[in-house]
Amino acid sequence: MKGVRPKKKLGQHFLTDLSIAKKIADLLQFDQYQQVLEIGPGTGVLTQFLVSKKADVHLIEIDEESIQFLQNNYTSDQLNLIQGDFLKLDLPTLFGSSPFAVIGNFPYNISSQIVFKALENKSQIPFFAGMFQKEVAERICEPPGSKKYGILSVLSQLYYHTEYLFTVPPGVFNPPPKVDSAVLQMTRKEHFNLDCNEALLKKIVKLSFQQRRKTLRNSLKTLNLPDNLREGSIFDLRPEKLSGDDFIQLTKRIDYGDISN
Repeated sequence: MKGVRPKKKLGQHFLTDLSIAKKIADLLQFDQYQQVLEIGPGTGVLTQFLVSKKADVHLIEIDEESIQFLQNNYTSDQLNLIQGDFLKLDLPTLFGSSPFAVIGNFPYNISSQIVFKALENKSQIPFFAGMFQKEVAERICEPPGSKKYGILSVLSQLYYHTEYLFTVPPGVFNPPPKVDSAVLQMTRKEHFNLDCNEALLKKIVKLSFQQRRKTLRNSLKTLNLPDNLREGSIFDLRPEKLSGDDFIQLTKRIDYGDISN
């Protein structure tokens, strides 16, 4: 688009295929929300399909050239445009206690951080969808048992039903990335409040995968667990063998000092 240059430092790869943009926008069903936040709208390829829907559209964009382009092509009645960094955005201040969906062609250099922030605000985000680097999309949706399964997989799947939808080739972006991309969606589970100490759960998951080649007995040493608590068979496993439910049970066991399992 005239006047908007994709910037490598911002991880910008502008989508140029309108049919793909429409497919992403059409993922929104609006059954649990009427507000939508698009992250990194760039030249508005996805935005144009969002504003046609009966929803309150908010955009967060850090790039000044993109902001100017969007201001020149949309009115304040069509959308609420915010210049800034999504990772620093105070979502409750923007949306209050109301639910909202998150969507976008996400900057690849911060896409994992975007997901982690969405997870922190899961009580307000019933739906999340968009474009990722294919490798990241696969990690989010990967089941237990493989090298792709990790922290992002466990935490995303504990709270959301994750679905890898389709792969997108480099040629539909400007500039083309060096890797394939993919679109996924995450629909929040009906019961997303976990039956355990969630802060401890996150700590256990992160410690486990930071040394993923080690068994849990070794990777969780910094928790200073009693020897008798670390003798269960689950501690003989590497983290990729554990499902989200397994991590919940492990968290409860450590939290309560339960050596019966």
